[in-house]
Amino acid sequence: MPKSLLEQLPRIVAEGRQQAERILESLESRHRVALQTREWVLPSKDTAAADWIATAQRRAHLQGDTNGEAGWSNRLIYGDNLLAMAALLAGDAHTPSLRGQVDLIYIDPPFDSKADYRTKVTLPGVELEQRPTVIEQFAYSDTWSDGTASYLAMIVPRLVLMRELLRDTGSIYVHLDYHVGHYVKLVMDEVFDRKNLKGCLIWQLGTGAKGRQEWSNQHNDILCYSKSTAFTFNHAVEQLRQPFAETSQAMHFTNIDADGRRYRERIVNGKSYIYYADEGRLVGSVWTDCPSMAANSPILNESVGYDTQKPEKLLARIIAASSNSGDLVADFFGGSGTTAAVAEKLGRRWITSDLGKPACMIMRKRLIDQGAKPFLYQAIGDYQVEAAKSSLGRNFRIGDLSGIVLSLYGALPLQPEDNPLRNLGAVVYAGKKTLVLVDSPNKLTGDATLRKAIAQREHLLGGWDRVVVLGWNFEPSIGQSIAALNDPRLEVLVIPPDLLDRLRKKGGIEKLRGQVRFSTLQYLTVKPVQRQRSGDNDQLRVTLDNYVLLSPEAINLDEDNRGKLHKVMNAEPLALIEYWAVDPDYDGEVFRSVWQDYRGNTANDGDALRVVTEANFTVPSKAGARRVCVRAVDVFGFEAEVVQLVKE
Repeated sequence: MPKSLLEQLPRIVAEGRQQAERILESLESRHRVALQTREWVLPSKDTAAADWIATAQRRAHLQGDTNGEAGWSNRLIYGDNLLAMAALLAGDAHTPSLRGQVDLIYIDPPFDSKADYRTKVTLPGVELEQRPTVIEQFAYSDTWSDGTASYLAMIVPRLVLMRELLRDTGSIYVHLDYHVGHYVKLVMDEVFDRKNLKGCLIWQLGTGAKGRQEWSNQHNDILCYSKSTAFTFNHAVEQLRQPFAETSQAMHFTNIDADGRRYRERIVNGKSYIYYADEGRLVGSVWTDCPSMAANSPILNESVGYDTQKPEKLLARIIAASSNSGDLVADFFGGSGTTAAVAEKLGRRWITSDLGKPACMIMRKRLIDQGAKPFLYQAIGDYQVEAAKSSLGRNFRIGDLSGIVLSLYGALPLQPEDNPLRNLGAVVYAGKKTLVLVDSPNKLTGDATLRKAIAQREHLLGGWDRVVVLGWNFEPSIGQSIAALNDPRLEVLVIPPDLLDRLRKKGGIEKLRGQVRFSTLQYLTVKPVQRQRSGDNDQLRVTLDNYVLLSPEAINLDEDNRGKLHKVMNAEPLALIEYWAVDPDYDGEVFRSVWQDYRGNTANDGDALRVVTEANFTVPSKAGARRVCVRAVDVFGFEAEVVQLVKE
C-alpha cells in the first residue's frame, strides 16, 4: 500500500534539505552558478510628448554610475529560481554574496491546482494558443508527476535557500490557497521554526456563489514567518490602518482636541492611551479591503494581462509592514511583477525572478511603463550545465553531453584522436559527408565558433561537403554573423533548450530518438542608422527593416496555430516583435538600453498589437563612430540583435 502524504513528508523535507546543502557547499567551488547580465535597462519608453524628460534622464544616467545607488542595481532574473538563489548566495565580481542581506521575501508560488496555464499570443487578426515548453511547465501548468508530493519536493529546497538569503531581522510571506497551504505550513514550521510564525493572514477574494452545493473557496492564505525573534514590523504605517466607520467615530470618539481632532482615552494596564479617530484602526489577520483582479474588479486599470496577478494594495501592505525605505525585497516567483513594481514605488531595492519568458517580458514592460530606476535583466549562466548535472550527475563532463546531442542528431562520433573534446561527429548520406560540431553549453555560440567550424570543414580529415553547428546558447548577433559569412555549406541549428528535461522524463536516449527537432535561428535587420549632431547632443534615428523567424516548428504550437503564425510571418513579420530597445554605444558585453518600445505602449501610435518601427531619440554627443546595437524580443521570447557602426 503506498504511503500517505503525511508519511512521505519527513523524507521529502530531509531530501529537500540535502539538495539545498549540496547547493550551499558548491558555492565555494570554481564552477559555481553565476548570473549573466542580458540588458541594463534605463526605462525610457518611446513617448514623443515627453522626449525632453527622457533626454534629461538619459543624460543623467549615462554620465553617472550605471550601477545605481551605492553600487546596487535592482534585478529581474530569468530562469529557475533555485539556480538564481544559488547565484545570489555565491555572489560575483560585481555584487558580493547576498547571504543574510535580504530584508523581506514574498512569494506567490503555483498552488498545485492542476490548472493548465497556456500562453495566449494575440497578433493582428489572430490569436494563438502556445503550450508551455517543458522548462516552463513548472511556471504555468502547476502539474507534477507525483502531485502534491512532488510539489512539496520542489518547494522545500527553495525555502531553505530563501532562509539563507534572509537577514536576521527579515521575514518571509508565502501566498497559498487550500490546495497545499496546510502542507506547506508544516514545511515552514520545520524550515523557519514553528515559534517564528508571525501570522496566518486571510485575503478575502469575494463572496459565496449562488446555487453551489458546497462551501465556496473565496480566500487565499498568506503565511508570515520571521527568521528570528527580532524582526521588522511597522504597525504604525498607513498601509496597516483602516478608517473607523462614521457611526463608530460618533459613538466612541467623543472628545475633540485643540486642533479639532476626535479622540478617545483608554486605560490599558494602568496606563492611559489616546486614540485619534483619523489614525484608523490596525488591520487584523483578515483582509477584506484588497480587491482581487476579478473581471468586475475596481482595480482593473492595474491589469497587465497575467492570470495570477495580485493587487498592488496587497503587496503595499506587506512591504510597508515588514521592511523600511532602502531595504531589499525579493520575489522568486515574480509572475506579473507586482512585488517589484510596489517595492520600486515604496523606495525599496528589489530582486525578482521567474522561469517563464512571458512573465519576464510582462515584468520588464511594467517596470519601464512606471518609469522605474535603471535595473538589470539577467539570466542564469551555464543553465544547461546545471541541468546536465541534475540529469547526468554532478561528475558529468561536457563531452558526455556532446555525445548525447550527436546521437540524437543522428551523427556518429569521430575517433578520439581526431576528436579530443568529444564534440565532433559525422553524417554520411547519399555520398555526401557532413561534419557536425556540438558547441559547449557554457558558452555563447558566435562568429568565432562559426569560423572555426568552417576551417575544420575544409581541413579536418581531408575536408567535408558541409558543416552543421549545434548550439545551446547564442550571441544575439548570431544572425548577423551568419549573414555576413554567406556560406551555403554552413548550417547553424539550435539544440532544444528543454532537451535535458525531456531526457530525464523519458528515461533515456532511445526513447527520445527521432523526436528531437534541431531548429534554425531568427534574425533582425534594420535600415542604416541616421545620426545628426545638435549642440551637445546626437540625434539618432533607428528604423526596423525586417524580422525573420526561421523556426516556427520549434514553438510549441499545434498545426492550426502554426498555420495562423505562418500567415502573420508572411504578411507582416515586424508584428511578431514584442519589445525592442537600442544601445547607442554597445561595448559588446552588456547591452545598455536607453530607448525602448513594446506592444501595449500606445502613447504614440495607439496600436496595442504592434511596436513602432522607428526610434527617434537624443543622447549626449561623442567623438568618433558610435556602435549602435538594436535588440528585439519576439512574442515567443526569442531574442535577435543587430549592430551598426555609425560614423560621426
